[in-house]
This record gives sequence, structure tokens and C-alpha cells, in this order.
Amino acid sequence: MTESTNNPSCRRPRWRIAAMLATAAFLGGCASFSPDGGFGPVQQTAKDRLGKDLQRARSDADRDAIDQRVRELLAKPLSADDAVQIALLNNRGLQAEYHELGIAEADLVQAGRLPNPGLAFARKAQGSEVELEWLLAINVARLVAIPLFMEVESRRFAHTQLRVSLQMVSLAADARKAYLHALAAEETVRYMRGVMQAAEAGAELARRMEQVGNFNKLQRAREQGFYADAALNLARAEQAQRATRERLTRLLGLWGAQTAFKLPERLPDLPQSVTELPDLERLALEQRLDVRGAKLAAEQTAKNLGLTRSTRFINVLEVGAIYNTFNDAPSQRGFEIGFELPLFDWGDARVAKAEAIYMQAVDRAAQTAIDARSEVREAYTGYRSAWDIARHQRDEIVPVRKRISEENLLRYNGMLIGVFELLADARAQIASVNGYIEALRDFWIAQADLDMALIGKPSLATPAGPAAAAEAGGPGH
Repeated sequence: MTESTNNPSCRRPRWRIAAMLATAAFLGGCASFSPDGGFGPVQQTAKDRLGKDLQRARSDADRDAIDQRVRELLAKPLSADDAVQIALLNNRGLQAEYHELGIAEADLVQAGRLPNPGLAFARKAQGSEVELEWLLAINVARLVAIPLFMEVESRRFAHTQLRVSLQMVSLAADARKAYLHALAAEETVRYMRGVMQAAEAGAELARRMEQVGNFNKLQRAREQGFYADAALNLARAEQAQRATRERLTRLLGLWGAQTAFKLPERLPDLPQSVTELPDLERLALEQRLDVRGAKLAAEQTAKNLGLTRSTRFINVLEVGAIYNTFNDAPSQRGFEIGFELPLFDWGDARVAKAEAIYMQAVDRAAQTAIDARSEVREAYTGYRSAWDIARHQRDEIVPVRKRISEENLLRYNGMLIGVFELLADARAQIASVNGYIEALRDFWIAQADLDMALIGKPSLATPAGPAAAAEAGGPGH
């Protein structure tokens, strides 16, 4: 005999079950996804810190809009700001990082969802006797811990936003530095070709003068050596030009016909003065994203420790409603509670682990702050030194070389010196100009490092000296 569906006492528990499921579905729907997928704070960071636009490619229309903007920027010779903007829009690696926001937000939404109830049904028959058993169970421990889990995941989501923002800012700094390297490399190639032409002219003249007996073998070998060194330095400069351009191309996310982008003919001029930053360390600690991220990680770990302590004794706690029907007896109603007994595992190991992780996060946050202070000081001193060096090259070395070249030209016109002395002086003058190009490049890179040091972790590097330029002049100057 089965349960009668017309009996009101039999229908009532089913309505209660349905009501419980409807309530759970309504409450679970309160945890939902944001319209922008957590992209808004990252977008605002780009606007506030860099003055640049960000766009997330979530559809074909978004990708078409990005491609159109990139084409507009590539239609003219690239500036440093244009290169940074293209990288932020078009770099597919950065677009891939944006999906981390979606993953973190999904975890946050999942943490706010009510646990699904468990429904069990059993039909037992023994002869003519039939027993029907209904069991509806829900994990009460998970239900009670929802606010705690949501707070933990919310902090993790915020930390992910900071991390993605830092990667975005780091990409912008890398793109700016790659642009400066590529632009300086092209300018260096032009000046190295000037050195090469002067050395080639000297070598050819020496060959002809040796043929007519006006030059000995040592003099010709010296000029031939100048020419060989100039050819080698030009080959190195051209390889550096190709390598730096390819690195810039990768960071900008360009391919195909886009790789034929044009660069200006020269680097930006040296500014008249340097920027004074008296509160350098305070600004770094207030603005740096990695410092904020380390603090947030420590706070998140502290919250996790509190969660571990509150749930150390209750690993599984379930409450279930029971409804049993019989064909020869009244229906049974009741509930059951099940949980683990902490007889062997009292949770002290998990708490000790959480405390160790928390202290680890605190020490890492402190070290991040110490590193930030040091890195911003290093970046600022590098910025000041690079400006002093570039100014010295521009105001002292290049003008002196120019005056020497003008005086030697007068002496050559007066037949007081020969053509080889004039060519050697031309090589020295070109080398001094190339040295200024490298010093100017190093200044703008130091400026980019300083900007990055104030908002995130920089990749500081020792500026490359003008060794190649000095070597290109040869021993003739």
C-alpha cells in the first residue's frame, strides 16, 4: 500500500520542502556578478595613474573597437604615450590577465551562494508493508559561515584587482622603456652610419695614397683598422635596432602589416630642470600598488585565521528534516543532526598553520615597504644622475667637440693639418653626439623607472654607458 496523495497531512511536508527550496533559491540569487566583472577599479587606476584608457575585449565588437583605435594610433609616427596606449589596449597577455578578475569574482559569488540542500527518498517493502522515507538535509555549518567566506573571498577579489592593476602599470612602464630603447637604437644607427662613411672614406684615401707612395703600410693599416671597427660597431647597432624594435612590437601586440610602424627621428629633448620630490618615501608608501597588495594580503590572512578558529571544532554539521510514512501506522516527522566528534583532531594543527601563514604575510608586507623605500630612493638618485650626465654631454662635451671640429676645419683649409686628421676629428664628433643620444635615452628610461617606483615595483637596471660610441671614434681622436 502506498501513501495517499489526497491526505492533507501527507501534502503538508511537501509544501514545506518546496517553501524551503524557494527561499534558498531567492537568497542564493542575492550573490550575483557585477556588470563589469571587477574591471572598473583596474580601468580607474589606468586613468588616474597613467592617464590612459583601458578596454576589455569580451566580444568581437570590443576587439573591433580596439583594432580601430590601434590603427588610428599607428597611422602617424608613434610617440611614447601612443606606444603605452597601444600596449594597454592590444597586448593579449594583459587581456589574458583580465580573466583572473572573472575567476576571482566567480569565487566570490560562489562563496555567497547558499549550499544546495540534499533530498533523499527511500521506499522499503516487507511483505504487504510499505515504508516511504523522505529526508531533506542542509549543511548548516556552511550556511552559518557564508558571511565569513564572503569576506575572505571579497578581500581576495580586491587583492586580485590590485595585482592585475600592478601588472597593467608594469606593462605600461615596459612599453615606454622599450619605445625609448627602440627610438635611441634607430638614432644610433644613423650616427654609426656617419662614422662608417668617414672611416670608409679614410680607408679608401689611404689605399690610394699608398699606391702612389705617399703613405706607408702602417698608416694605411691604421686607417683600415678604423674602418673595420666602424663596420663592426655599425653591425652591432643595426642588430640592437632590430632587437629593440621587435621587443617593442611584442609589447604592443602587433603583427603582420602593423609591424611596419614608424618612429620619430629623434628622442624628446632633455627637460630644463628635474622634478623635486621632497616626500619621496611617503608618496611611495601611499601610492604603490604592491605595498597596498601586501597589506591587503596580511589582512586577508588575518581574516582567514579568524575563520579557522571559528570552525576548528565543526567540520561537518548537517541538519535534516525527516518525514516517514507507513501503510499501517501514523506518519513519522522529526529531524536529525549529524556532526564530527573532535576526538582525535582538535584543529590545533590547522590553527598553528594559519598563524604561521599570517606571520609570514606580516613579514612580507614589512619587507615590501622596506623595498619600496629603497627602490624609490634608488630610482630618484638614478633619475637625478641621468639628468646631470645628459646635461653634461649636451652642454659640455658636444659643444667642445664641435668647436674642435670647426678649428680643425680652419686648419685644414689653411693646409696646417691633413685630411686624415680631419676625418679622425669627424669620427670623434659623431661619437660624442652618439654618446649624448645614449645619455638622453638613459635619462628618459630613468624617468620611467621613477614613475614606476612611485606606483609599483620597478625593474631598475644600470644604464648602458656610451662604450660603443667611444669605441666607434677609434684611437684617432
